[in-house]
Amino acid sequence: MQKRANAVTFKGSPLTLVGPELKVGDPAPDFTCLSGLDLVTLAQTPAKARLFSVVPSLDTPICNEQTRKFDQAIAELKDKVACYTVSLDLPFAQKRFCTEHHVSNMTTLSDVHNHSFGQNYGVLIEGLPLALLARAIFVVDKNGKITHVEYVREVASHPNYEAALAALKAAAA
Repeated sequence: MQKRANAVTFKGSPLTLVGPELKVGDPAPDFTCLSGLDLVTLAQTPAKARLFSVVPSLDTPICNEQTRKFDQAIAELKDKVACYTVSLDLPFAQKRFCTEHHVSNMTTLSDVHNHSFGQNYGVLIEGLPLALLARAIFVVDKNGKITHVEYVREVASHPNYEAALAALKAAAA
């Protein structure tokens, strides 16, 4: 498996990411994640514009805000897009988070099953005592091509919400 040393930092400390660095135009890689206790693959997501918002843990302030911001922003696009928050949180913790914060437009996907999302999308952080995913955004069009990628260089920083939402709206048009 490919490793990318110093691909991101966390509070200034360099981290290695496992997996490829995806680019616009690449085919979206497959994955197997949990939605509740059901296994979900890329092929099982709707063939329409999709946003994958990747966060280290929903129970941290920036991840919390990122998920809630996207949840609110996509409300108007609801039927035209499918939007997911991907983390290594257990599905039970993801459900609790969504219930407590009234998140209803984003579907949570837990990569705890086999880390295939993290490895295939190049966001699995290596070397931490607890497996985490790096913060990233991927927009995939109805044909399964990546139309927007952002690996957030500093894991403790916010992604570019405006660019991600513009790419999602363009993919949905």
